[in-house]
Amino acid sequence: MPHSVNRILTTHVGSLVRPPKLVEFLRAIEDGKPYDKQGYEACLKDSIDEVVRQQVEAGIDIVSDGEFSKGRNWAFYFHDRITGLSRRPLTDEERKDPLATAGGGRDHKEFPEFYAEYDKASGLGARLGWRFIVDGPIKYDTTAVKRDIANLKAAATKAGAKGAFLPVVAPASALPGGKNEYYKDEKELVFALADALHEEYKTIADSGLSVQVDDAFLPYMHEKLVPPMTSQQYRDWAQLRIDALNHALRGIPAEQSRYHICWGSWNGPHAFDVEMKEIVDLMLQVNVGSYQYEAANPRHEHEWTVWQKTKLPAGKVLIPGVITHATNIVEHPELVAQRLVRLAKIVGRENVMGGTDCGFAQSPFAQRVHPTIMWAKLRSLAEGARIATAELWGKQATA
Repeated sequence: MPHSVNRILTTHVGSLVRPPKLVEFLRAIEDGKPYDKQGYEACLKDSIDEVVRQQVEAGIDIVSDGEFSKGRNWAFYFHDRITGLSRRPLTDEERKDPLATAGGGRDHKEFPEFYAEYDKASGLGARLGWRFIVDGPIKYDTTAVKRDIANLKAAATKAGAKGAFLPVVAPASALPGGKNEYYKDEKELVFALADALHEEYKTIADSGLSVQVDDAFLPYMHEKLVPPMTSQQYRDWAQLRIDALNHALRGIPAEQSRYHICWGSWNGPHAFDVEMKEIVDLMLQVNVGSYQYEAANPRHEHEWTVWQKTKLPAGKVLIPGVITHATNIVEHPELVAQRLVRLAKIVGRENVMGGTDCGFAQSPFAQRVHPTIMWAKLRSLAEGARIATAELWGKQATA
């Protein structure tokens, strides 16, 4: 992954709004309906070629495939690539257990009227009626990720991208709410997930692409678990999963890896998000080269001050969100530049890259902003990075 040595580079979190033709195929696949498999593969490849070209034209340096092949969403795609998993409806008792459901939490309890409308309109509530059951050994099949690698590398080469990454899921986010009916305990299950994910991470890194590990559930579970858990009990829960993630990352070069956290990142109140200062030490334990986090939306932008008191380890890079998926307002490039310069003056200009808060589509079927706005935001990100470069280096951005 290119490093900021003479200018502020730009990237994003990964998920981009899918084109309508591709969504038709993904919907048929998700619903278990017949579809033209060759037509789907051709559409997928063409769609990735186009979206990578658009990213480069918008001024994005390090591009993704838009997560276009992930039919369910950024996390649950993993379930289609492993063995040992089945699915069944939640019981009435399980619906009361915060660990048994993917959604819910204090925000939903505080704002039930809002979420009754939001979950219906977004389609995000539909996944809450069932849970995954681990009933056999978890083994990873690399077939799909090898296809993803080939599609992204070909598209990046055609478009002349400076770098490319594939987003993948972290152990903490791979199976939230899953019920263990095979492994002897929670730790054995989590590390089995990590071993499977290691196969995915290594396959990507060995191809020359960068690995981005997405972990929305690690911060988000604080809202679901505390209370009744104490903050220390939550940290114990999180620490096990950080340890498992580092196990999954073993042998992955730091310069080819980055870790992304958010707070679930749907367009809602987020009134009970855990504060960044409470989890920044957990984030920095992850053995990657770069750290991505929400920093542009109104709930978390003030937390740039965390870096006044938290030392960034040598050689590490921060990728703050300087544009957000959470609003249709297009950020002014000068505001983007201010956010980048403010952080760069604390941790060093060479240690900052411009990014986004989260993906622009929570799933193929739930976009967060209109695609025209998404591209306008990414262009604003690139322009803001050029302005920040001029201020930080005293010159215009260079290639």
